[in-house]
Amino acid sequence: MIIGIDPGCSGALVVLDGKGSVVAHEQMPTVKVGTKSRVNGAAVAAFLRNNVCSLESHAFLEQVGAMPGQGVSSMFTFGHAAGVVEGILQGLGIPYTLVTPQAWKKKAGLIGADKDAARSRAIQLYPDLRILDLKGKGQAVADAILIARFGAKGEAA
Repeated sequence: MIIGIDPGCSGALVVLDGKGSVVAHEQMPTVKVGTKSRVNGAAVAAFLRNNVCSLESHAFLEQVGAMPGQGVSSMFTFGHAAGVVEGILQGLGIPYTLVTPQAWKKKAGLIGADKDAARSRAIQLYPDLRILDLKGKGQAVADAILIARFGAKGEAA
């Protein structure tokens, strides 16, 4: 099993089998903490436990960093979300590799393309996956799919 993870509160988790078929997908589960959303670590762990065997799987997690023009609060929230997911992978004993956005996007032919290009590419690859029809939710699942496919192709060290 190959796991692709687009971290962040608006991200997604995807599990591919050895043939590249989508076995499971889920929007990143969140919980409200005051006025902020945070990744629901217990729900992420449950999704992974229910859909993968840690001995036969590998996760590919998008490596996050600060983006120009991003506010301090949103950078902290995004980094926190990625850290929660990375900690869960470690706690469950699931091997993982951090993948830069530039690396998986280059492999998918998306460098210089608009944000929705990942969703368009995923629709080409998985035309029956209806969640990809939804612009916001579909975008996160598309990113996670393409991250997983990057890993499935053995492109990561």
